[in-house]
Amino acid sequence: MRILFVGDVVGRSGRDAIVEHLPKAIADWNIELAIVNGENAAGGFGITEAIYNDFLDAGADAVTLGNHSWNQKEALVFIERAPRLIRPINYMPGTPGRGAALIDTKRGRRALVINALGRLFMEPVDDPFAMIDREIEACPLRSGADAIVVDFHCEATSEKQGAGHFCDGRASLVVGTHTHIPTSDHQILPGGTAYMTDAGMTGDYDSIIGMNKEEPLRRFTTGIPSARFEPATGEATMSGIAVETDDATGLAIRVAPVRVGGRLERAVPTFWAKQTADA
Repeated sequence: MRILFVGDVVGRSGRDAIVEHLPKAIADWNIELAIVNGENAAGGFGITEAIYNDFLDAGADAVTLGNHSWNQKEALVFIERAPRLIRPINYMPGTPGRGAALIDTKRGRRALVINALGRLFMEPVDDPFAMIDREIEACPLRSGADAIVVDFHCEATSEKQGAGHFCDGRASLVVGTHTHIPTSDHQILPGGTAYMTDAGMTGDYDSIIGMNKEEPLRRFTTGIPSARFEPATGEATMSGIAVETDDATGLAIRVAPVRVGGRLERAVPTFWAKQTADA
C-alpha cells in the first residue's frame, strides 16, 4: 500500500497548497491512503466543516487533529457527522468525535488511523500509550487492518520516538506532528514500522512555525503580547512523508520525505520513479 501523510496545514496558504499539490501527488505516485493533519487549517487554529470537506475533495482519506481541535467551536458539533475526522484519542471521556477510525482506502482496503496527544510540555490528557495499545490490540495489522497509521501530536521529540518504538512491528507508520519543522530522521525501525519525528507543516516557511513573524518576535524580545498570531500568507510547502508497505505484512518497505512547493528544498519519493518523473 502506498501511503502519503501530510503535516499540519496552517492557514489559507497551507490550504491552497493542499488543493494545488495533493491531487497531483495522489495521481502521480498512485497513493492509496492519504492522510492530512488539519488542526491549524482555519486561520492557524482549528478546523471548520467546509475546510474538512475541501480536504476530502482534494483526495484526503482521513483528517487528523491535535491540541487545537476545538479552537473553532463548530468542530464540537460537526465532528459527529464527519467519520473521517479524527481527534486525539486521549482526550477526556465524553469528548465528541473519535480518536481512531477504520478507514476505507481508495482501493477498498482497510486502514486504522489513530491520533494521539503527547503529555510532555502539553496540556493534561490521558495516557496516549495505553490508548494506542488498546486500539492496535483490538484491530491488529493483517487480521484487523491492512495498514495502521499513528499521528502522534506532541512537543517532545523523545516522546515521539518513544511512541515509534512502542508501536514498532505493530503499525505501518508512526509520524509526529505539532512542531511544524520537518525532521530528517525518516526511517524504518527494526520491527518494520516507518517513522519520522515530525512531518513538518504545510504552510509558508518564511514565518515562525507558520505565523507572521512580527508578533512572535515582539513577544520573544519584549515579553508583551500586543496582537493575535496570524498565519503567514506566502507560498506554502506541502510537507510530509511517503511510505510503501508490504501487502503481506502491512509493515513498511520504503519511506521518504515529501516537500513540494514553497521555499524548502524539494523532496519526493524517488523509489516511485515512474510516478515522480513529471511530479
